[in-house]
Amino acid sequence: MITILLYAFIAITAIQVIYFLLFGVFAFAKPQRNKQHNLPISVIVCAKNEAENLKILVPELLQQSYKNYEIVLINDASSDGTQDVIEQFQKENANIKLVNVENNEAFWGNKKYALTLGIKAATNDYLVFTDADCTPVSKHWLSEMTQHFSSTKKIVIGYGAYARKKYSFLNLLIRFETLMAAIQAFSYAKLGIPYTAVGRNLSYRRDEFYRVNGFVNHMKIRSGDDDLFIKDAASGKNTAICFSKDSFTISQPKTSFGSWFQQKRRHVSTSSHYKFIHKFLLGTFYSTQVLFWALAIFLLCTELWILALGVLGIRVLLQYFIIGFSASKLKEQDTLYLLPILEIFLVIIHFGIFIANKTSKPTHWK
Repeated sequence: MITILLYAFIAITAIQVIYFLLFGVFAFAKPQRNKQHNLPISVIVCAKNEAENLKILVPELLQQSYKNYEIVLINDASSDGTQDVIEQFQKENANIKLVNVENNEAFWGNKKYALTLGIKAATNDYLVFTDADCTPVSKHWLSEMTQHFSSTKKIVIGYGAYARKKYSFLNLLIRFETLMAAIQAFSYAKLGIPYTAVGRNLSYRRDEFYRVNGFVNHMKIRSGDDDLFIKDAASGKNTAICFSKDSFTISQPKTSFGSWFQQKRRHVSTSSHYKFIHKFLLGTFYSTQVLFWALAIFLLCTELWILALGVLGIRVLLQYFIIGFSASKLKEQDTLYLLPILEIFLVIIHFGIFIANKTSKPTHWK
């Protein structure tokens, strides 16, 4: 019986090794630019009760080195001073546009409805999206993101990082999860089968939005203005990735496990609507990840522990190699220090999210 489990462990490890080799398409990728210059850009920010965050974000957007852009700020039925803050910025800056969204019975609390109104109000055809609680890491953010547009590349996926907090295991875990999600998103896009993006750093042409009828296919699903749009609109031919260090956005991470867990539940809830190939690939990766660690821990407690340790070592070394190069690209090298521990915690958390989402579904985006 133990021998059979060892063979199963080797087979599962082989599957994991194949996945990490596939992730190598991003780990060893070089930045590519199409040298687009001065495309007319509309930066779109959807804000719900984000008055204080807008006071930080908007000045950063106004300091972008890019010359030809407007800022579309959407007040999504806020109950704080969001509208007042936007109106004040609008008075002082001619390139700021306010879209005021009121709740209605059909689309109450729906970010996609608010974003649709913002997209329709935008003057320009090239759209760049971020969230109100984000900031670009550089004044060259727009320049870096738009350089990837071309006659064929109409969607650009960027990296949305989280700020570092010293001496916080939760912060390390959040950033490791974000890193792993980005590695998979960028790798699948490089392989020609893009499946997700983050709305806090995403660009696309407006005609791509209208080509797939916007968010109509999933308007009733509260989350998914980024990944479900990518599911409908993105392909290997029209999608590019941007991972230069000046192209990142950065957000403040959750500071309690409960709030982060709920956030991840909302994000993961859209995965059941992915294409079959993506559900199969992601499901196989995560299920073999669970089995890998479960069998590794069990076999290390048996007389076959030396063989199990050898197999474990091969997989972990390859993981360090691939994740290390990827982390270096995305400036997340410190997540490598506790890599196996962080992965085990993440496996347990993903399992918990799966169980929680089977019993109830997250609702509003805010």
